[in-house]
Amino acid sequence: MINIDTYRHKKVLVLGLAKSGVSAASLLHKLGAFVVVNDMKPLHENPEAQGLLEEGITVICGHHPIELLDEGFQFIVKNPGIPYENPLIQGAIKRGITVLTEVELAYQISEAPLIAITGTNGKTTTTTLIYEMLKEDQKLPLIAGNIGTVASEVAQEATNDHTIVIELSSFQLMGTEKFRPRIAVLLNLYEAHLDYHHTVDAYWEAKAKITANQTEDDWFIYNADQANCLKVAQETNARTFPFSTRTKLESGAYIENDWIYFKDEAIIKIEEVVYQTFENVLAAVSAAKLHGVSNTAIKNVLSSFYGVKHRLQFVKELNGRMFYNDSKATNIVATQKALESFQQPVVLLAGGLDRGNHFYDLIPNLEYVKTIVTFGETAPKMEEMAKQAGIENIHRVDNVEKAVPKAYELSAEGDVILLSPACASWDQYKTFEVRGDIFIDAVHKLK
Repeated sequence: MINIDTYRHKKVLVLGLAKSGVSAASLLHKLGAFVVVNDMKPLHENPEAQGLLEEGITVICGHHPIELLDEGFQFIVKNPGIPYENPLIQGAIKRGITVLTEVELAYQISEAPLIAITGTNGKTTTTTLIYEMLKEDQKLPLIAGNIGTVASEVAQEATNDHTIVIELSSFQLMGTEKFRPRIAVLLNLYEAHLDYHHTVDAYWEAKAKITANQTEDDWFIYNADQANCLKVAQETNARTFPFSTRTKLESGAYIENDWIYFKDEAIIKIEEVVYQTFENVLAAVSAAKLHGVSNTAIKNVLSSFYGVKHRLQFVKELNGRMFYNDSKATNIVATQKALESFQQPVVLLAGGLDRGNHFYDLIPNLEYVKTIVTFGETAPKMEEMAKQAGIENIHRVDNVEKAVPKAYELSAEGDVILLSPACASWDQYKTFEVRGDIFIDAVHKLK
């Protein structure tokens, strides 16, 4: 870790705890800052705050007193989930106080170069693929961010022999100032998180911060099939490297004649790749090759990687049926991506929390869907959409647990049975992980 002086003898407010806040507060304390932690959860219910108190860090719990801004803070490190409308954050901005997220701290102290990945969909899977490729080639990767360990914690342990592979959300990127990865990856840009960012442009601007400080010594990998990503690429100072699932590229990663190519070099046959979301695969291959990973290591990973849990995760084959858990698909775009991954008959399990939207945008992606099993609040809307798509086999059940045996009953040998709800889980389940685990358990109970 680089023992920087940026925060020494400076007053820093850490707003909101959870794992990132605890790590940030401890790190800033080590760096010689005068740290105050403020969290909404009362102290007697807050073991994280109690632990920081034992380290000698000032802790204020139970509310966010606006009077804290009168204490002369020079920096605020906020939990990414806290919106910028928070009165403390608004007050800090008006006073010219720098507002950061802990990934900025991670970058500032890291001896290791960073490979950073963002996008609306596919971040976790792509991050994992890159990590596994580097690991297979003995490049000493560490994984951080939204996946794995908090970035500022990982950065404290990293040396210049390591490489940190980090998944980043728009919430995290908004709070960066000097953050500069050696390799940045922008997978895709769709409309999302408008409850936080309010406008599509603001959301895309947050995502673009992944490359804002890159120079000609760095690489920016982007999706050439998306105009929004191309626009970011046109504005970066980094060397650009495109990937495309549709078009052969003179200098990029692409698919041709059932092979994956890096520039003009054939890497692996499509039929040998287990995980079939090629947008993620091409991005991962690009990052790995630019980092010097061997073709052998890349092929070994792609021929054995079945996906991340709850993200188009292969669960089991039973009597010729392939079961996939894509419970992480909490929006329409994610389900579209999942459906694009298959070219055999699909029995789709879908439904969940009703946020007021309809699902007609799924219709162009239902070419291979022969049956839909619906559940949850949006079941009627899903069924109406399926009827308009011309799907005749539509069945409603009470929940995911009952959807699995029904889907199996309606399936045939060679079918894919896919849980990809296109909805959040909160109408019936606490998290999408719980929903996915119930699906997995139900699959394993089948005879």
